[in-house]
Order: sequence, then C-alpha cells, then structure tokens
Amino acid sequence: MAYLLHHLLVESSRKYPDKEAVRFNGECLTYRELDQMTNRVARALLSAGVKRGDRVGIYVHKSLASVIAIFVILKAGGVYVPLDPNAPVKRLAYITQNCNIQVLLTTSEKLPAISEMIGHGSPVEKSLLLDSNPETQQPFQVICWDDIQKLESDPIPASGTIETDLAYILYTSGSTGDPKGVMISHRTIFTFINWCYEIFQMTPDDRVTSHAPIHFDLSTFDIFATIKAGGTVVLIPEKLSIFPTRLVKLLQDERITITYMVPSILSMMVNHGKLDQADFSSLRLVLFAGEVFPIKYLRQFVQIIPHAEYYNLYGPTETNVCTYYKVRAVDLEPDRTQPVPIGIACENMEVFAVDDLGGVVDRPGVEGELLVRGSCVAQGYWGDPEKTAARFVHNAYQPFIDEVAYRTGDIVVLDEDGINWKFIGRRDHMIKSRGYRIELGEIEAALYGHAGIKEAAVIAVPDDLIGNRIRAFVVPLNGNALSAVDLQEHIGKVLPRYMVPESIKFMDELPKTSTGKIHRPLLASIHSQEELSRE
Repeated sequence: MAYLLHHLLVESSRKYPDKEAVRFNGECLTYRELDQMTNRVARALLSAGVKRGDRVGIYVHKSLASVIAIFVILKAGGVYVPLDPNAPVKRLAYITQNCNIQVLLTTSEKLPAISEMIGHGSPVEKSLLLDSNPETQQPFQVICWDDIQKLESDPIPASGTIETDLAYILYTSGSTGDPKGVMISHRTIFTFINWCYEIFQMTPDDRVTSHAPIHFDLSTFDIFATIKAGGTVVLIPEKLSIFPTRLVKLLQDERITITYMVPSILSMMVNHGKLDQADFSSLRLVLFAGEVFPIKYLRQFVQIIPHAEYYNLYGPTETNVCTYYKVRAVDLEPDRTQPVPIGIACENMEVFAVDDLGGVVDRPGVEGELLVRGSCVAQGYWGDPEKTAARFVHNAYQPFIDEVAYRTGDIVVLDEDGINWKFIGRRDHMIKSRGYRIELGEIEAALYGHAGIKEAAVIAVPDDLIGNRIRAFVVPLNGNALSAVDLQEHIGKVLPRYMVPESIKFMDELPKTSTGKIHRPLLASIHSQEELSRE
C-alpha cells in the first residue's frame, strides 16, 4: 500500500522494471533505472545532512533531472521546493530564505546564479549536482555527480515520514509582491492522485505529457498519477511552447494518450499548430486547467480531434483540482460564447459557495464565493500564519467537527441544472467603475466572441473620479485589420456601455508567466509606462 509519494515509484519499479518511466528529448529512464538512481542520490542527500522535514530546493530546467530530484528528496524524507529556473535571482533568494533551504539539487550551469542568491541572503550551503562536474570552485560545498554515482543503489531505509507530513511547497504570487509557499502533505496530494487514477482509468499503456514546470501544480498529475499507473511521462522541453507545430509533432510522434495543459497553449496549437495535419489517433484525453478556455478555441480543438474526451479541471494551488467537468457536444454549439462550467466536486472533496450575507448558495443564478473542504485542502502558507488564517478558515457550516475550509476567492454560480458550478471570476478581479460591479472576465469573454480576436486580456486602472477605468489588450487573429472602435462596437452589442473598455491596445502577443498564463501584472506595468511617457 502506498501512503507516501515515493512509494508510487517503488511499487511501479517492482511491477514494471523494464518499462519506460520518463522520456525527454529522446532519452529515457526505465522504472528500475529511475528507482536505483534516486536511491543513490538520496544517499548523497542524507550524507549532506538532510533530515526528515527539511526543505530541499530543486533548481533545474525541465529535464530527466527534474523528475529525479523530486523522488530523491521524497525518499530522503525531505520536502521538495521547486524553484523557477527562469525567475530572477533575488526572488529565488527570498524563497530559500523564507523556508530555510540549505541544500539544492541543481546542475552545473546554475552554480553562478546560486552564488548570486547567496549574495542576496540565501542560506544555501550545499548543492548536489545532477549532471557533469563543475570546472570551477564555488563559495559553497558542491557534491559532484561522479561521486554520487559511486553510492549504493539499494533501497533507502524508511525516513519515518508519515502521510500527514509535508511532501512539497509550491510558491505562488502574493498580493504584497512576495511569493507565498503553499504547503502540501502526502495525504493531501494522494486524494487528487487517486481520484485521477480512477476517473481517467489510467493504465501502464498511457503516455502522458508533462508540459507544466514542476513549480506549477499541474505537474503533480503528470508525474505522480502517471507513475502510479506505471505509464510513461513524456517531458516537454520548456521552449517548445513557442513552436506550436513542433509541440503538435511531439504529441503525434510520442503517441501521447493523455495531455494536460493550460488553455493558452492549447489555443496556440489551434491557431498555429496545424492540428488537422497531425495523427492524434492515440490521444484519448485532453485535460485543461489554470485559466478560462475561450469557447471558440475549445470548439475548434474538439472538431479536429473529436474522438478524445475533454475535461475542464478547476482548483487553486491550495486545493489542487477540486472540481471537474466533462465537455459535452451541447456545450460547443456555434452560438455559444460563454466558457464551459467548472463542474462538480471531485470524489472525496466537497465544494460549496457562500453569498455576501453568509448564506450557502443552493439555487441557480445566485453568486457566492467558492469554499473547499476535505483532505485536498493544503496545510496553509509556510511561515505566514496571518495569510493562512485569512484563507484557511474555520468551517462554520460543518457543526459536528472542527475543520478547515479554504476560501478560494473565486465567485461562482450554479448552472441552470442546479448541479454544475460556473466560474464567474476572481473576487479580486471584481471591480467597481462608475458605481457598477464589473467582472473583468466577462469583458474578456465578449472580446473572444469576436471572430477576429486570437487573445485578449482586460485590466482595471484605478481612477479617483470613477473608481476604475477599463483597458483591454488584444492580439488579432492572422493579422486581421481591426480597430479599437470595431471592438468597442462589438462589445457594446453584448455588454452594458459601462463595461466597454475605454482604450484597447493591439499587440503581436500577450506576455505569459513561466506557467503559461497571461501575465496581467506585466500588462498593468506596460500601461503605467505608456502613461508616464505621455506626461
């Protein structure tokens, strides 16, 4: 019986020792090789002084090394903390300070950046290399790959870790500008993994893409659910997303059966990937999460690959996925402009919404904030009891026991059927302008309803006179010659006048975060810089 995440690898290595566990750029590791290699490196980690519960950083680009690092830390009894390999050094220094990371699993190319992190106050003292040995000396201890390879590959003695101990910490953006670390225990993520394994009927024959970086919660499905099933994890190189035709070719050539991506990447594949020219006969499941999937692109994706099943998975990092919705043909009718629902609660989880007066939403059309309860809920934010108390609240709607519910900050309503939840928008995206409550996502949906729009994002610009002014950023489809007036007239036909953006900026592409989402703070910065240049 598997209670801890690394037990999944151990069990699958016994059942399928010679089967491919993970592939990257034509290279692969079998289950036996991955199990034995992680045993060796875990011994080196223990020799470096890592104890149960210690936070250990992973500072590598997407590669075989990133998967190795995860299981190494878990086997040693540590808590893995993925660092965005493309993030500014100062931000990474903050994260390592915040949860006291003293040991990193990394590669030789990252050693200079680690020195910079230390210069910004990082407590890192040791680095274990997962590639070739360094050519230069470093101002911290470096444990070389050649030395690690000499260690025994026998199973590691049990660390004493139990299912309620932390497995990993994922850092997400914080409202104050400093990232906050979401703490996830083994039991918490097992709730999600076991559900995925059952609902998607995963088998050893599945070949699953791993597109999300390991500091993004989507990666936990790619790696852990696939390893549990004895399938093959196919890692997608970081930069492949900007080449949609190559991404499509990888899905075809690797005979992918399940793919899980953010909608912006899937939309890019629709627009530029030549999907209709590829062979997707192996593909059986398309899962998407992380942001709203514009219905026109989802419709096109389904039209090109009609035999696959499509699921909208919803949930913040603090709960991983907590609701799901299987896309139906009726959802894709030509005149539909609204996104598909986020659906119903996953098994062994419960979601409910609370309106502004504190009442539980029990009928269609009433807006409320979504709360989540169950073992899927995270253990809070590392070292930040104030933020934890604000979001992880006492569940006053469960009178029999003292339990915690997570306030998502997402506004939802029940669909007309009274069963499925519809996502309305973030509470912090709900603005006021001229006295009206406005959800920016509704304006974005209207923009996407225009046939000439490929991408769209809307931001609120604070204004002392009217509260907020609305500005849109759009990318025309195939270089369509559009004007701001055209789009304002289009929006005015489906939304009230007070929701029509006052200004619309045309761009070649919208900036994205490292996880593939639209980078809204950067759009706000672009607006501010343009305002300054006019003064």
